[in-house]
Amino acid sequence: MERLLEVDDLQVSFQVRGGEVKAVRGVSFHVDKGEAVGIVGESGCGKSVTAQSIMKLIPTPPAIMRSGSIRFKGEEIIHHNEKQMQKIRGKEMGMIFQDPMTSLNPTLTIGSQIMESLIKHKNMSAKDAKARAVEMLRLVGIPNPDKRLNQYPHEFSGGMRQRAMIAIALACDPSLLIADEPTTALDVTIQAQILRVMKDLQQQMGTSIIMITHDLGVVAELCDRVIVMYAGKVVEEGTIEEIFRNPKHPYTKGLLRSVPSLDQKKDEKLVPILGTPPDLIKPPAGCGFCDRCDMAMKVCKDHDPDFYEVSGTQKARCWLLDPMAQEVKQA
Repeated sequence: MERLLEVDDLQVSFQVRGGEVKAVRGVSFHVDKGEAVGIVGESGCGKSVTAQSIMKLIPTPPAIMRSGSIRFKGEEIIHHNEKQMQKIRGKEMGMIFQDPMTSLNPTLTIGSQIMESLIKHKNMSAKDAKARAVEMLRLVGIPNPDKRLNQYPHEFSGGMRQRAMIAIALACDPSLLIADEPTTALDVTIQAQILRVMKDLQQQMGTSIIMITHDLGVVAELCDRVIVMYAGKVVEEGTIEEIFRNPKHPYTKGLLRSVPSLDQKKDEKLVPILGTPPDLIKPPAGCGFCDRCDMAMKVCKDHDPDFYEVSGTQKARCWLLDPMAQEVKQA
């Protein structure tokens, strides 16, 4: 498949009073054309910072891009200035944020917010932009789009606001859509509806998606591949089937054990991941998950593991996959 986005050795820090928080520590991954990739991990693991770095939405300072490469459609964009990024955002890349109420402009109608990017990026007339805005609202499942076009964000429910955000993000037919926890604030019924809308639109428009979430159910519903992040690093990646059926990193296994399943026995308890993530002002020399891992060895504390290939599509950053550690039984 053709590569759309390639992120290589991305390192992003934040300067705070206590020192430098190393939020993203050497993240590398790719997204192919038409592919949906999920990035999962607990709060503070660096997934949202990674997404916002791709869109160049993190203010510098306090953020510092220490190193890395972000290639979009073969073009290096990590050093693009704001003027250059404005030509890409909306037109080539769209983003859906976690809370639509704080992302939508409360003083503008939903229609005018969709039309804005169409007029700017597609050079449409106001008449054509309005017709396209109506079409987009209809595509995302908003009833009476001609009427709702003239309403304000406060007149929409939470689920409808999120649909409107999707309409804005996809209005210019971007090649890449980044969704940063778009269903977190919604109840489960509306979550399912929003995911169905995104899946249908991806199939219709061929848009690539990066889904940022901590919800493995969302990933299973929408994505083709999964990237698992912990303490600012990618610790495992693979296809949906590989990650859910045959996880290799202890953190990935812990995430899956902590999620209820339909075939779970009534008296079977969920297994939490004990402990807390490491302090990223002083990140550990070895594996970031070492202090929370039941299978940690001395080498885990002293040295950070490289990626070990499990298959052509799955790899994990764990010393247990080293040929010299094969005698260690895995849970």
